[in-house]
Parts: sequence; structure tokens; C-alpha cells
Amino acid sequence: MTDLQNSGHGSQRQIIVIQRQSNGLGTAGFVLALIAVFLGWIYFFGWILWFIGLVLSFIGMFKRPRGLAIAGFVISLISLILLIFVVGAIVALIGLSR
Repeated sequence: MTDLQNSGHGSQRQIIVIQRQSNGLGTAGFVLALIAVFLGWIYFFGWILWFIGLVLSFIGMFKRPRGLAIAGFVISLISLILLIFVVGAIVALIGLSR
């Protein structure tokens, strides 16, 4: 963005640089949490992605901007609830088959 100011001695040019802030940890946590939702059915790989996404999102919530970090944290918590539900259903089915 350029702002021109005229003074009595000539024109001066003032350049204002707007630097965007980014939250790399929050973004990485969001992406990993989102991937873990779709790959959570893979026994070990999905759980590792979920855990790393949860940790990175949690750390990212303490930096600005927080939007993707909060979204990643919420997705990770929802994934945890789904994971507990699925594991509980499997255990219940195994218990009923005995």
C-alpha cells in the first residue's frame, strides 16, 4: 500500500508494508487432525497423526492467529470421541460373541 504525502518542498513517498502473521504450528496441527479423521481407521498410523495434530494444535492455540489451531484442536477432540466410540463398539461386539 502506498500513501503519497505532498509537502512544500516536493513530494515524498511513504511505503507502508503490512506483514501478515501466520501460525505454522496451528496450521500443521489442523492439517494433521483433518488427515487423521480420514485415516484414523489405520491402526497405528492414524493414531500417531491424531496425537501429533492434537499436540501441535494445542501449542498453536497460544500463538496468533488462533483460528486454524482451535479448529484443529476441536477436530482432534471429536476424533478422540469417535475413536473411543469405535473401540468401545468393537470391544462390545467381541464380548457378545463369546
